[in-house]
Formats: sequence, structure tokens, C-alpha cells
Amino acid sequence: MQQTRSPICTVVGHIDHGKSSILDKIRGTAIVKSEAGQITQAIGASIIPAETIKKVCGNLLEKLKITLSISGILFIDTPGHAAFINLRKRGGNLADIAILVVDINEGIKPQTIECIEILKAYKTPFIIAANKIDLIPGWKTSNAGLLENINKQQDNVKNMLDRKLYELVGKLSEFGFNSERFDRVEDYTKQLAIMPVSAKTGEGIAELLVILAGLAQKYLEKCLECDTKGFAKGTILEVKEEKGLGITLDTIIYDGSIKQNDIIVIGSLAEPIVTKVKALFEPAPLAEMRDRKSKFKSVKRASAATGVKISAPDVENAVAGMPIRSCSEKDIENVKQEVQAEIEEVLIKTGKEGIVIKADSLGSLEALMHILNEKGIPVIKASIGDISKKDIADAESIYEKDPLYSVIIGFNIADKSGICIDKVKVITNDVIYRLIEELEKWQESEKRRLEEKKLDLLVRPCKIQLMRGYVFRQNNPAVCGVDVLAGTLKIGIPLMKSDGREITSVKSMQKEQESIEKLEKGKQAAISMERVTIGRQINEGDILLSAVPEEHFRKMKELKEYLSEEEKEILKEIAKIKRKENPVWGI
Repeated sequence: MQQTRSPICTVVGHIDHGKSSILDKIRGTAIVKSEAGQITQAIGASIIPAETIKKVCGNLLEKLKITLSISGILFIDTPGHAAFINLRKRGGNLADIAILVVDINEGIKPQTIECIEILKAYKTPFIIAANKIDLIPGWKTSNAGLLENINKQQDNVKNMLDRKLYELVGKLSEFGFNSERFDRVEDYTKQLAIMPVSAKTGEGIAELLVILAGLAQKYLEKCLECDTKGFAKGTILEVKEEKGLGITLDTIIYDGSIKQNDIIVIGSLAEPIVTKVKALFEPAPLAEMRDRKSKFKSVKRASAATGVKISAPDVENAVAGMPIRSCSEKDIENVKQEVQAEIEEVLIKTGKEGIVIKADSLGSLEALMHILNEKGIPVIKASIGDISKKDIADAESIYEKDPLYSVIIGFNIADKSGICIDKVKVITNDVIYRLIEELEKWQESEKRRLEEKKLDLLVRPCKIQLMRGYVFRQNNPAVCGVDVLAGTLKIGIPLMKSDGREITSVKSMQKEQESIEKLEKGKQAAISMERVTIGRQINEGDILLSAVPEEHFRKMKELKEYLSEEEKEILKEIAKIKRKENPVWGI
């Protein structure tokens, strides 16, 4: 039977910006303004029915001409960043809509950026809760509606609020989003709504609920259609060991319904797990889900959209973020194939070149791949779990083909390989944004290092002067003191006079009676030169330049971004000298 389920909403944002506080306030307000028990606790979720939303929002719905048609809103109530990333279903994020919480006084932070990138990658609609307006200097809290209260503030407070909001608008535009304060939004399909709120005082919470509900029912109607009597589709949020129950699966059901004794198929890294539901549990009414001591009550059935704890045998290998399906006996093989195909979309080798990526769950892995894809970074292998020796070997085999891809990046996991290889870069972090940032930074520095290594094989531009009064031997070989005017002088470098004639090369160099390989600008040393006599071909005070071969000159033009401005100037001087004899030299 097709009907509209509650939209699933996730609350995300940077640590300490008030995600949990906003959820607590929504729940608390709902409990206070409605009869006890109207708000239902589910595993990892809070279900706020339409009647409760109406009571919380009061006459706001009438003012905004919104008639509620949804049955309520299911708020994902699992704290932590990784849990948000685990909210996956085939082709996108499990959440239908999201609230991105930003501390209005601190603005956008690293984890905020990560949330934005993931919401963008999954095309999840969201609104911004600009939290902690009560901390704006001079802010006066009142029980009036949000807009009425804003209008009552002193002019300097209103100006400060606007300035902070438009700083946020400017920052969001860098990610390609057009945003505006909720009451100034002209088109919700083209603009992100920013809702000023205070989780502490409750200001803006009713408006947040109204806008959320209005957007969900206006734009997500098709997404919310489901068959509540059909077989269940869900995603594992967490795998937990529960006393007396063993390993249990905290699951969000987003389609159909699940019953005790149902056959379920669970995605796994190997063969899908086929088992039977032994028991289903929901928290006791109004229990605090984040309290591990919460009491649970047994239920016979759970329907979308909801969260439920599943107890079943043989689920030791279940992983967070994996799909879970209920089915009939005759459909087991078909459902196994569907589930495996869904996992392989993420785990499959995605290209013939690229980096190796690892993550703690299927949802994390998929989110990481989405963001890498957005950044144009290819992935050759993607899998779940800690980094192993096999992963290191896989990354090392990439080095010869492209050393910039000889990388393993791991989200929320550890390097358990126990080996360190120069050819493999391992980057781990529990913030995807930081992983990408470090990867790009490493690739840039490694590219520079490799290009500079290529340059080291070439005759680099250099300019020296033979010092007066420092001739130690006239010939065979000639030895005298030199001053490096520009560039770097190295052993073996050929030298030419200002007329372009190559006359000698550097055989060796000594500084303070010690042999050296190179000499930088502004330094002096004694050098020995072959095939010349000081006083004949060269004289004290002469200026010599490195005799750059034409082929080396061409290669340096390709790598010019790695040359100093000074080296570029000497190259121009060398080319000018050479082109007096050959006008097309180096072209």
C-alpha cells in the first residue's frame, strides 16, 4: 500500500556548534507543548508527529499559509560525524533533508565544510540553522516570534546580526550556494534558507520546524512515497554489543516494514549475510538514546520511517552503513544479488589509475568517493577496514605508473600494516575535508619535488665571476676563486664566455679546504677548470655563464614554474647570446 512516510531529517555541523542542543530543544519543546509521550523515541531517531509540530508552531503555520500533510518528521538522533556519513541508501544519502548547524559567531569551520561537501555530493536539500544568536552582544531574548524579536533589538544588534548572516552568505557562495535569511528567500528551489536560532533560549526553533516541514511536503512528496506494508529496506547505523542480546544492529528503516521472524539479507564485504529477526527493540518512551543504559521495549513490527534495534544470529561481520532488506524465502537469492550490487557500486575498482582509499564503513567510503570524484581525484581501489600490508603493496605497484597516485587515504581507521615504504604516502584522519586537504598538499609538494628532480639532471642557469687575486694555478687544471653572482654552480657544469663560446667545465670545488658539490648565489669557493689557461682564454674578473645545451633549455622552458625568477633572467640572457649566432636557438 503506497503512502507518504515521515521525511528523514539529519542534523549536522561542526563539533560544539550545537547539533545535539538543537535536537534536544526540538524534543524538549515538543514534550513541553504536547501531551507526554507524543514524541516517540526510535533507535538513533526521534519521531515528532504532525500534531506535535502543529502545537509547537502555533499560529505560524496559519501565518505562512502552510497546511501540514506529512505525518511527522523523523530526526536522526545519532551524535557524531561518522554516523551522519553512514546515513546512506542506494544512490544517495538516507536523509531526505538536513539541518546544517553553524555557530553564527564562529562561522564555517572544517567539519562544516565536510558536511557541505557531502550534502552537495548527495544532492541532499538542507537549511542552515545559524545557532547561538543569544550570544550576539546586546541580544535581548523574548517569547515573541523570531522576526518580531529581531525587530525589537537595538539597531547595533540588528546590524551585527545582519553582518554575521551576510558573512555566512558570502562563505556559502564559495561552495556554489545562493543563500538568504529565511524571510527574505524568494525561491526555495534556488536559495538556501538561513534560520537564526538559539538552542539555549528556543528562539527560532518553531520557525525552523515550520520551514522544514513546509519544504519537505512541498518538494519531497515523490521521495516520501513508500509501501509501509511491503518488505523493509534500511541502513545499519551502528553495530553494537548489548548485554544479554549479543551483537545488535541499530537500523533506520526507510521503506516498508520489518517484523519478528522475518528473513533479512544484510550487506557484507564477502557473501551477504542471510539470517532471521530474533527480536526488535525500541527505546522506552522519552528515553535518552545516547544513554547506553536506556531501557528497551520489545516490539513485533517497525514501519518506515523509523529506527529499530535488531537482534539476529550470525551478524558478527555486519558493518555500519551496510544495506539491510527483509524478504520472502523464494526471493533470498534475488535480494542477495541486489544487495551485493549495491555494495559493489562503492567497493568496485573505479578506474585503471588512481589512489587507494579505506574507510570504517560503507557510508564513509561512499561519501569519501563522492568528494574525491568532485575534486577530480581518481580511485583505483576502495575498501573497508584498517590499512593492511596488501594495501601498501597495491599502492606501491602504482608508483612506477604515476608516483602522485601512490597514496592510501584512510577515513576513521588506523594503519595496521606495520610497514613504511618511501614510495607510498599514507594519510589518515577522521575528517574527510582534512584528508583531501592533506592529499592535495602532499601531491603538490611531491609534484614539485619530482619536477625539481628532473631539473637537477639538466644544466641549470648560473653566472659566476673569477675573483681577482685568487688564482691558485694557471692551468692543467686551472684553479681560482670564484664568486657566484646568480643561480647555483655545480660540479660538471659547462661554462661559456659572454660571446657564447663554451670553453671549459667545472672539475671540482673546494670551500675552506673541503670538497663541495654545489655553490649558491653570494658564496665564494675555489674551483678547478679543465682545458683553459688563466691569462689566455680567461682572465681574472671575467664573467662566465653556464653553457646550457639547447635541448636542456627547451626542457627548462616546460618546467619554468619550478625555476626562480633569477634563473629565468639568466636563461633569457643565455638565449640572447646564443641567438646572435643562431636566431632560432631554443625555439
